[in-house]
Amino acid sequence: MNNEELKNSITQILPSATFDESGEFMSVFISSEELLPFMKELRNRDELFFDYLFCETCVDWKDHLMMVYFLNSKTHKHNIVVKAKITDTINPKIESVYDIWKTAELNEDEIFDLFGVTFLNHPNLRRLFMPEDWPGFPLRKNYVDDNMIEL
Repeated sequence: MNNEELKNSITQILPSATFDESGEFMSVFISSEELLPFMKELRNRDELFFDYLFCETCVDWKDHLMMVYFLNSKTHKHNIVVKAKITDTINPKIESVYDIWKTAELNEDEIFDLFGVTFLNHPNLRRLFMPEDWPGFPLRKNYVDDNMIEL
């Protein structure tokens, strides 16, 4: 599928989705509340069949967090990036996509550890790099540590 065909199929699933084609992959912007049913449709629809989550990360924009999911269809050879905005920066939560793509498990552990995003229905959410009692989340813009070098 080309980007126009992908946009048409995605708009049928979620009319509120918006798109950005300025990067290497087409980006699809959705609300975090719509994430789980939308991702299930992307995985399960035969014409889309995004069967591979090859990267999952987070970006701190100070006033909100953006979850970013890079998806590939090995069958159809197309890629998209799904971006879901989390507005609660104090207690950020979003549904886990682990039940759809098993590759999400460690990605979500890492995002939890470094950004503080809680993934609802994750099978075993835990810190990977920082000790369990570590205060704060090192990749957040508001994180401060005594050993940081200020520019």
